Amino acid sequence: MRARNQSARWNGQGCAWQFIWAVVSGSVLILILPCVGQGQEASEYQVKAAYIFNFAKSAQWPPQSFPDSSVPVLIGVFGGGEDFVNALKEIVAGKTVGTHPVFVRHFSTVDNLASCHLVFFRASERKSTPAAIALLKGSDSLLVGEDTAFLRDGGMINLFLDKGKIQFEVEETALDRSNIHFSPAFLSRAKTPSESSNQSANVPRPVLIKISPEYPDLARQMNLKGSVQIEALVGRDGRVKEVRVIGGHPLLADALSRAVKQWKYEPGAKESTELVRYSFDQ
Repeated sequence: MRARNQSARWNGQGCAWQFIWAVVSGSVLILILPCVGQGQEASEYQVKAAYIFNFAKSAQWPPQSFPDSSVPVLIGVFGGGEDFVNALKEIVAGKTVGTHPVFVRHFSTVDNLASCHLVFFRASERKSTPAAIALLKGSDSLLVGEDTAFLRDGGMINLFLDKGKIQFEVEETALDRSNIHFSPAFLSRAKTPSESSNQSANVPRPVLIKISPEYPDLARQMNLKGSVQIEALVGRDGRVKEVRVIGGHPLLADALSRAVKQWKYEPGAKESTELVRYSFDQ
């Protein structure tokens, strides 16, 4: 079912207010964002920050997460600038999750991320995200992101922009592996990953110029075979701007990456992320 992010503007007393609705344990929680000035609506950062707080408040945390009622909820922000961190701090200021106060910390490295109850991965850290998620496996941390590949990398909840509104999608398999749970009513508001309009892999762009990767001599000597998967960020002009390895032997992945960087896709109205699979079976 498609998530609904309802908003309203209240012009009374010269202030604009943004309302974020979320289901919490079968009821509706309305989080009202701060006044942001006459004629303005909440910024993308404020809306995402509100969602993150609601995720923390909606989660059914395992008992070991909070040994006593005074333990704070720690939300970590991995990467990005201070603007978003400040917006999140403003949202959670003075609020609690049950009896637990909420604190926000900014991290530039993966060190101590496991101490967080919730980690928000900024899109700018896409190259470091898979390794960070792997390190957090089994940590009872709720992993939230904002990148098209986040759920495929092992993330649990992803925020994305759809038709001008922030929506969220959930990878229930990843959640099931954790000790963190949400009510069925809450999960029903999530948009399924296959429905997300920013997941372009469902409708791949045609490739106009396709260069086959060279089988590395060292790989031949080692008798390396197997499949490689990478993601290519393709600009509107069809040129590959960057590639990211999803899986496969590093030696083979490097050969495929160098080849795909030379590909030319059909021009499009906007950037897209294309999934490329190749099997080295020489």
